Amino acid sequence: MSGLDILAFGAHPDDVEIGMAGTIAKHTAQGFKVGICDLTEAEMSSNGTVDLRREEAKQASVALRLSVRENLRLPDRGLQVSSKHIDAVVEVIRRQRPRIVFMPYWEDRHPDHIQCSRIVQEAVFNAKLRRYMPELDAHLVEQVYFYFINDVASPQLLVDVTDVYELKRAALHAYASQFTKPDGSGAFVATPLNQGYVERVEARDTLLGQARGFAFAEGFVTKGPYAVSSFL
Repeated sequence: MSGLDILAFGAHPDDVEIGMAGTIAKHTAQGFKVGICDLTEAEMSSNGTVDLRREEAKQASVALRLSVRENLRLPDRGLQVSSKHIDAVVEVIRRQRPRIVFMPYWEDRHPDHIQCSRIVQEAVFNAKLRRYMPELDAHLVEQVYFYFINDVASPQLLVDVTDVYELKRAALHAYASQFTKPDGSGAFVATPLNQGYVERVEARDTLLGQARGFAFAEGFVTKGPYAVSSFL
């Protein structure tokens, strides 16, 4: 049974876009099927509302040409490495059957990003066990990668996203409730996200690209070996 080529998980709508919107855009432009699963609706965010974040996520999804986007509606600031939360992710993996899964890097200043990473790692392992949740067919994910949100380690892999960077900008700008700077009207309150955060993401992607002479790049790490059939 065919499924997604790539499934990326984030704790909140906009997490995946921050870390790897360019990589997603590059793959969807080549005809690959890519999906995003947000674990929460970010209901604890200082700015915006759940309904507004849903609309913003839809806009970002259109910009990135996603095949599917889901939200598990787990509690924002209440993510736990529990059987309930792990099973919710296992269900998505088995239903969408991705070849590759992406999740946040396991170290980050936001606790929800760390918890998301831990939950998805557990779920990827459990998804392949045929006697675990036997009502759903087991699924073996071919490869797992970690993307960066706030904190960056030395990447093992770089993806040149120069030619699709405008699509990453469009995806990020869709989240106006998060990244719009306060104008004094009280419509938005000051948070780290609206104090030049998008500009810092772009600066990070520029710095990553400089390592290989790209204008913009996104970096990834993996805990397992990265296998290739040939070096050429």
